[in-house]
Amino acid sequence: MNEKAPVPGKSKNAKTAAVIFFALCLVLLIIDLFIHKHAHFAWEEKPEFFAVFGFVSCIVIVLSAKYILRNIVKRNENYYD
Repeated sequence: MNEKAPVPGKSKNAKTAAVIFFALCLVLLIIDLFIHKHAHFAWEEKPEFFAVFGFVSCIVIVLSAKYILRNIVKRNENYYD
């Protein structure tokens, strides 16, 4: 009965999945350099524009949720009493 509880993200399967995920991301970034895009705006033709745009957008969403939206929806500790 002295079994250790599994730690999320520390198993061999999790490490393999992470390696496969990052390898796939790298392959897609390299492929993006060779695919012609029919862009509407000049900045869309830049290599890796959509990867950088998505990453920056994700950061902005997380930070706005943490510092702005949290203060709007946060309730007092005794709100439901």
